Amino acid sequence: MANMENQEPNNQESAAASSFSQTSQTRTRSWWKVPLLTFAVTVLVVWGVGAFAYPYLYTRLIYNGLENAVVQHGISPGSSSGIPINTLYTMPTLASPSQSNALGSTGNHDTLYTVGWLDLSKGPEVLHVPDMAGRYYSVQFTDPWGTDFAYVGRRTTGTGAGDYLMSGPGWQGKVPVGMKQIVSPNNTVLLIGRTLVESDSDLATAYGLAKQIQLTPLSHWKSGQ
Repeated sequence: MANMENQEPNNQESAAASSFSQTSQTRTRSWWKVPLLTFAVTVLVVWGVGAFAYPYLYTRLIYNGLENAVVQHGISPGSSSGIPINTLYTMPTLASPSQSNALGSTGNHDTLYTVGWLDLSKGPEVLHVPDMAGRYYSVQFTDPWGTDFAYVGRRTTGTGAGDYLMSGPGWQGKVPVGMKQIVSPNNTVLLIGRTLVESDSDLATAYGLAKQIQLTPLSHWKSGQ
């Protein structure tokens, strides 16, 4: 009888110890689940944000770097003279591989480049192109995110002389008669013009035409200039 009485508390103690052990293990597993779940969620959020932000911001960083290089140093190798905002510069010679880097690796050996940075925050700019007499040329407009949102040139507007009003987002002014408006999605615009050079003997003629691609603030523009 005494043995049975002694055995009963031992069994109760053993059961209590087993229950405590199981509870402790459950709590331990539950404790680990919380940081693991938090870590997994953090990784997914960081990965998702990074996957979206990297291509979005990388293009803008490249764009800003190119803008600073052009404005401060121009596009000619060894040049210390930059290209002021809302001013176009035409290269007098054909691009070489070293010059291609300054133009985002777009250079080729049969094209004269016209480059400039537009700031439309203070008002529209008028782009004038001369009569190219059938010659291939193009003027490309690129926003800060790398999107080419408009073109002027033989394939899109022909080769005749023309004036084009470049306006920023939200501009509500009056477009002069006979002028086509190009609305930019951003006040900052990269302009890259290309004029075909058909041969070495054609270089001077092509350069003379490319130099006539010019910008004028709308506030200073006069019809027929």
